Amino acid sequence: MSVSLEQIKKLREATSLGVSECRKALEDSKGDMSKAMELLKKRGLELAAKKSDRVARAGRIASYVHFDHKIGVLLEVNSETDFVARNEEFIKFSSDAALHIAAMNPRYIKREDIPPEIIKEQADPESFCKASCLMEQPFVKDPSLTIKDYLNSIVAKVGENIVVRRFVRFQLGQ
Repeated sequence: MSVSLEQIKKLREATSLGVSECRKALEDSKGDMSKAMELLKKRGLELAAKKSDRVARAGRIASYVHFDHKIGVLLEVNSETDFVARNEEFIKFSSDAALHIAAMNPRYIKREDIPPEIIKEQADPESFCKASCLMEQPFVKDPSLTIKDYLNSIVAKVGENIVVRRFVRFQLGQ
């Protein structure tokens, strides 16, 4: 099936992915834009899973201080190369994640970081994990995505492993 340049352009604007990836997704979905978006998302998740074992030692420290100067966040986000750490998408993700941490106050990065005894104490462990783990929380700027979904979309775009290494959140009086 032939795909129009206009369709490719729309998909590129929506995803920020390359022309060939967008064309292939549109061809595979027979021109259906929503199916193409789903295909690209699935391929991005597969790519992120493949890259998750790679060592990420470059990166940046992001910070956020709330307008009233009563909440502050420092966040370390790592990538495989310094080139990606200087990428606009990477920088935006780092800043957005720091803002998210200030707003949502997660206690852990991922589920595996929670001590088992704390999970056992919870009446509803699943809800506790979704509320307490940064990667499982709905993104404050777009609740249709989790932070993990947002991170995976960046990994798919830049083609490198990206890891939220650690964060600290300060709140005046606590």
